Order: sequence, then structure tokens, then C-alpha cells
Amino acid sequence: MQIPASRTEEIGRPRVAVGADSPALIIDDDPPIGSVSVVVPLLDEAESLRPLYQEIVDALDPLGLPYEIIFVDDGSTDGSSGILRALHAADERVQVIQFRRNFGKSAALAAGFAAARGDAVVTLDADLQDVPAEIPHLLATLEDGADLVSGWKFPRHDPLSKRLPSAIFNRVVRAMTGVRLHDFNCGLKAYRAEVLDEIHLYGELHRYIPVLAHFRGFRVREVQVRHRSRQFGRSKFGAARFFRGFFDLLTVLFLTQYRRRPLHFFGWFGLVTLLVGFLINAYLATLWFLGNPIGHRPLLTLGVLLMIIGAQFVVFGLLAEMIAYTSAQREFSVRRHLRHDTPLEPARRDASRD
Repeated sequence: MQIPASRTEEIGRPRVAVGADSPALIIDDDPPIGSVSVVVPLLDEAESLRPLYQEIVDALDPLGLPYEIIFVDDGSTDGSSGILRALHAADERVQVIQFRRNFGKSAALAAGFAAARGDAVVTLDADLQDVPAEIPHLLATLEDGADLVSGWKFPRHDPLSKRLPSAIFNRVVRAMTGVRLHDFNCGLKAYRAEVLDEIHLYGELHRYIPVLAHFRGFRVREVQVRHRSRQFGRSKFGAARFFRGFFDLLTVLFLTQYRRRPLHFFGWFGLVTLLVGFLINAYLATLWFLGNPIGHRPLLTLGVLLMIIGAQFVVFGLLAEMIAYTSAQREFSVRRHLRHDTPLEPARRDASRD
């Protein structure tokens, strides 16, 4: 496989030699990429589909790898489905998944990931703003030691009305998650297949796949990729999508940091609220013992209310802990398991010892 050199810093592959007197056991850190799946979610992009298909073929044919192209039609109504059927009939490497209606990009990607059979999976948008010629560079970065490679559109050819909200969004996500990417929304990404085996997409979590992968221990890297102005159709970006992204960020933070310990999330707020309510009531009780009437004071209602709310949050946390315990899933990610295929033998006693 002749993949061009990556544009990112090169990472050497560690090798391990076992035993000075035994034959050396050489272990590559990552298996080579033997096949590629390209997943393209789309909605009403009829004019761009044929040139996009040709650009993907032109980018992947020189690599000499088996590949497939999976188009996921997310409820298009502009004739995209007819063009996709024609591409499928002309090229056996093309798969087409057609939704009955629009379910969203996360659902389209999830369907494409489920159908993908390659060792590496590449995603890109269908509007021709992503450049398929960049795919070999993303694959090269996977070969250099990454599990997930995210594109960084630079320079970005979008109007200010899209660039400014995106810049704010990316800065907030970087600050809250610690994942140092410049462009979480870039559709051009490459994954090793095992990454997608461990990530469940729903809602609009597709933009947070690098965050979810990072918290499972996968190696996430970023490379600069070329970007083009939109040639056909219209952008699907809107203000509602921007705000939904921040709600999804809260979901991701909860899932990655508190899913297995929900009491730590609810408990701190509950304990602080309970403590403030207790201090208020203790102060009022002191006044009452000193002979001051407190029944008419609004502070009494506030203190009791805070204690009730605090107790409820603690109880919510305990109930969430019980649910997390009874529905426990594997919370770790294994890169490899090395062992020798030899039967276990009984331990031998030292004959010189009684």
C-alpha cells in the first residue's frame, strides 16, 4: 500500500523483544490498513453526487487497496436517490442506504458504520466542500499510530455567519473536554474500525465522536485539510443546530465523566444545597431559642426548601447509581491481549522443600 507521508508529526511504532535467550518476538503496535470504507451521509445533494463519486475513485484507486463507497441518503427529495441507484448499478463497490425520511446525520453515519467492512472508515460530506484527495493523508496518519484522524478545514471557505459560531463552539468544546481539536464539525475524518465498534451514536452526537473516542483511550489526532466553497445546493446549518450542539455537549460530558458514578454529579449539588439549607435553619433555630419569632420569616421557607431539594438530589444520585450498577457495561477498551497458546500446567513444587 503506497500511502503518501502524513502531514502531521511522525510517530514511531514501538517493537518489543521478549527474552535474551529466546527467539525475539516482534510486535507491531498497529495492524496495517488492508481495506477502506468511505461513508458519505447526504441530504438533497443530487448535483454533487457524480463528481463526488469520481473524486473518491480518483483518490483511492492509486492506493491499490480494496475499498467501498457507502452513500447514506437521509431522506432526500431532490432526485438524489435515482443518481445513487445509477452509481450502484455501474460500480459494484458502491453501496446505497436510503432512509424513509430524514433522521439526521448521526443516524446516517450510524447506518453507514454498521454496513462498513473496511479496516479503516473514512467519512466526508456530500456537498463537495470536503476534498476527497485528502483521504490518503488521513490514512497515512492512521498508519503513523492514530486511531482517529479529524480534519481541520484550513483555510475555511464559508461565510462569516458560519465561521464565527463554529469558532465559538470549537473553543467551548476544547475548554470543557480537554480534546485539543480546532474543528470538531469537520466531516472529513478517518477511523480504525475498532473505534466505531465501541461508540454508539444517537441524537446529534456525531460531532463529538473524537471526544467519545478520546475518553475511551483511543489516540485522536488532527491534520489540516483543504476546503472548498459550496458549489451546489444550500447549507443545512442553522441557529437551532448551533444550540442543539451545546445541549449535546452536556450529554457527552455526563456520559464520559459521570456515567458510571452519577452520584458524583448529583451528590455535590445535593450536599451543597442541603448544607446551605441546614445553616439557614440552624441560624433561625438559634433565633427561636433566644425568643425571637421566626414563623413569619421567608428565610424559614427558603431553608426548608433547600434541604428538601438537596435531599432529593442525593436520592436521585443513589437511584442513578443503582441503575448504573444493574445495567453495567464494559467501561474499558482493550487494544490487544497477548498470550501464548499453551495449556496451563499444575504448579511444580520444589523437591528440596518439605
